[in-house]
Amino acid sequence: MKELVEEIAKALVDSPEEVKVSEIEGEKTTVFELRVAEGDIGKVIGKKGNTARAIRSILSAAGTKLGKRCVLEIMD
Repeated sequence: MKELVEEIAKALVDSPEEVKVSEIEGEKTTVFELRVAEGDIGKVIGKKGNTARAIRSILSAAGTKLGKRCVLEIMD
């Protein structure tokens, strides 16, 4: 799952080497913290948050298959 978020983010940004994803695993919920370069944050969020919403939808669908709730947080 972590690799999935990382690959999607790297495809969107100008500085793929600065993409970092950390995983915080709980009992039923897994939180993925996505950090990108300061200039790339708008590309990950997208217009009106559409890109971020799409990434969250993919993550949620993949998490459902594993029986876990997955949350994406885009960090500054």
